[in-house]
Amino acid sequence: MGIRHYLRHAPAVTATEALELHRQGAVILDVRRDFEWRRNHIPGSIHIPLEQLPSRCDELPDDALIITFCTGGLRSGGAANMLIEFGFEARNMTKGLIDWRAAGGPLEGTQNAVS
Repeated sequence: MGIRHYLRHAPAVTATEALELHRQGAVILDVRRDFEWRRNHIPGSIHIPLEQLPSRCDELPDDALIITFCTGGLRSGGAANMLIEFGFEARNMTKGLIDWRAAGGPLEGTQNAVS
């Protein structure tokens, strides 16, 4: 992924907004690495590590809002920008799992606390 994806702010939503959008049918896309996914993740989210996104974005629905997230929001911002360039409707969940958990969002995995 090129640096240009990080140079501008992706359209963003808060974790509270992401929770509501997810209830309304938005897809949650986790772009963290495999070990981070195994540690904890949002139930029902799709996991595609950022490095694999360009070659695997065809696995994503093209008729739903996609909300990208990572642990803190930086990688997912680049992912949202990339998806927008590919023609998807995408938003970045700012502050990632940190705020998701603070907003009461569920997590599953081997560690339910964000570390």
